[in-house]
Amino acid sequence: MPESPPLQEVESLEDRLDQLVQAGNIDAISELSEELHPSDVADVLEALDEGQRIRLLSSLSVELASEALAEMEDGEDRGDLLAALEPAKGAELIQELADDDAVDLIGELEPDEQSRLLAAMSVEDAGELRELLEYDEETAGGLMTTEVVSVIGSLTAGEALIEVRHQGREVEDFYTVFVVDGTHRLLGTVRLDHLVTADTESRVEDLVEPVPASVPPDLDQEEVGRLIGRYNLASVPVVDSQGVLLGRITFDDVIDVIEAEQTEDILRLAGVHDEEELRQTWTESIRTRLPWLVLNLITAAVAASVILFFEDTIAQITILAFIAPIIAALGGSSGTQSLAITIRRLTLEGPKATRGFVAKEILVGLVNGAVLGLGLAVIAQFIPGGTPLLGVVVMLAMWVNQIVAGFAGAFIPTTLERVGVDPSVASSVFVHTLTDLCGFFLLLGLATWFLL
Repeated sequence: MPESPPLQEVESLEDRLDQLVQAGNIDAISELSEELHPSDVADVLEALDEGQRIRLLSSLSVELASEALAEMEDGEDRGDLLAALEPAKGAELIQELADDDAVDLIGELEPDEQSRLLAAMSVEDAGELRELLEYDEETAGGLMTTEVVSVIGSLTAGEALIEVRHQGREVEDFYTVFVVDGTHRLLGTVRLDHLVTADTESRVEDLVEPVPASVPPDLDQEEVGRLIGRYNLASVPVVDSQGVLLGRITFDDVIDVIEAEQTEDILRLAGVHDEEELRQTWTESIRTRLPWLVLNLITAAVAASVILFFEDTIAQITILAFIAPIIAALGGSSGTQSLAITIRRLTLEGPKATRGFVAKEILVGLVNGAVLGLGLAVIAQFIPGGTPLLGVVVMLAMWVNQIVAGFAGAFIPTTLERVGVDPSVASSVFVHTLTDLCGFFLLLGLATWFLL
């Protein structure tokens, strides 16, 4: 595959390809496409309508067409494009791909479309893909490829090298040689340089290094990403409950998962549905955003209702109407900071990493609240109607609300994670409601107690 040309050249090629597709010049399309990287060809495909996509895909070499199809974004109807091809053509493209990429594509098809495509493949290849399709797509089994390079520990280094050469011709981008026993249970790994430099009569089992981590096929894909990042692995083995090696997950697949998961968390934290993208119409955007805004309206009304219980206090000390939104807003900001850090930590390291995190955030809120409270108390002295006692009330309200914000920002997402609720979806609503509620209640309640 040639190197990707410069951006301007790619854009020029895309324009020429678009013109050629319109003109139906299939030979010229095929010739130009071979100059592009599969990712660039995928961009060209995404810019075309369905009919043009099929014509262009059909004109490409099998290798380039399959890789370009795999590089297309998930939301770009890759499954529909694959289903629109003749089963024999679709099967040819699928068989060209690594089995993990092939399963991702087939998984986007309807069951009857999957059956037609698998029926056009060899029995062996179809059987392997059917086994992989049984795993949930967001688990280790859904990410793994069964294409591994493995040797039996009882072999000599010389025999193992012959086996590695043989298997390596069939496996794409292998980074690790796995060592197994006679029942295919994972014993560990052996570094290729150790295998090459070892005495040819040395036993592989004497060169084995333990694997830093292995994963079961039903482990969530986010946990797989954490493990690979934690131990800086190029690939991680997937084993069953008996320790039998089933396959491997490579770092490039995990990068895509981490990007998708973090994008989803960021969107949900903002109250935006994870499927919302720029391609949505304005009506679709309304349908995904409005329910969260309605929920925020209800919770904000609940928090603001505290003010109704202190109408007399506000009527007598009108300066409180100026100070209350400041305390609530700063509480919300601090809560959001704590919330973002906690969710980030949960995403990268899991629930165990948040032990002691609530106490830390309370301490942060204690210090920040003291500083902000003193600052607002000084400001209150220069406002008409301000008094030293009002300054004390303002300082206490700000101080306690900052502590509440730190506690809520760490405790709420951690608790939601433990009970099985996605913290990025629900946390912000609870955090903001709690800080607003406490901010209003503390200020108005203390003012009623001390100033009236």
